Amino acid sequence: MSIDKSLKKPSGVVRARNVLKRGERILVLKEQDRWLEDQSPLGLPKVRVAKAAAGKKKKKKAEDEEGEEKTET
Repeated sequence: MSIDKSLKKPSGVVRARNVLKRGERILVLKEQDRWLEDQSPLGLPKVRVAKAAAGKKKKKKAEDEEGEEKTET
């Protein structure tokens, strides 16, 4: 039996998730040097999820347009 295409998940995560899986949390803790190899994977400390800032590309375009206008005059 096949799955209806409206119920299928997209190929990748489209938006940022606010909850990490245990393995992802361990990787973040290793990057922050907060993980010990003999530590239990249960009861992990909280890890802040980095959020991507939206709108920075628009600022660059606005700055580029201003720069072009100044060079023309």
